[in-house]
Amino acid sequence: MPKESARIPANNGVTPSKAGSSYEVVRRLAAGNAVVLFSMSGCCMCTVAKTLLFGLGVGPTVVELDELDGGGRDIHAVLHQLAHDQQVLPAVFVGGKFLGGLETLMACHINGTLVPLLKDAGALWL
Repeated sequence: MPKESARIPANNGVTPSKAGSSYEVVRRLAAGNAVVLFSMSGCCMCTVAKTLLFGLGVGPTVVELDELDGGGRDIHAVLHQLAHDQQVLPAVFVGGKFLGGLETLMACHINGTLVPLLKDAGALWL
């Protein structure tokens, strides 16, 4: 089980009521953190993504959509658009840019491009 990460509390305004403001929330979180992972607490693929990042020494900002007010539906819809109708969760942002889901994360890890991305984003110092 991965160690606990920085989580966005449900009561701090992360769950906006309008789709436009949901996009802004995602943009602000991605821009303000080296690595952001949008997840659902019961999602096995999300757990794999968290385990990989923690195993590399990264402390991502994890947003558990099901723990937000309204289940994070508006944010989920924004992520669905970014993922181009592919698997939406986990949704990983590195250095303010949308990386993709688990498949992209694992492909970057396997081909050796993930660690340099994480270093460039300031998530790794080694």
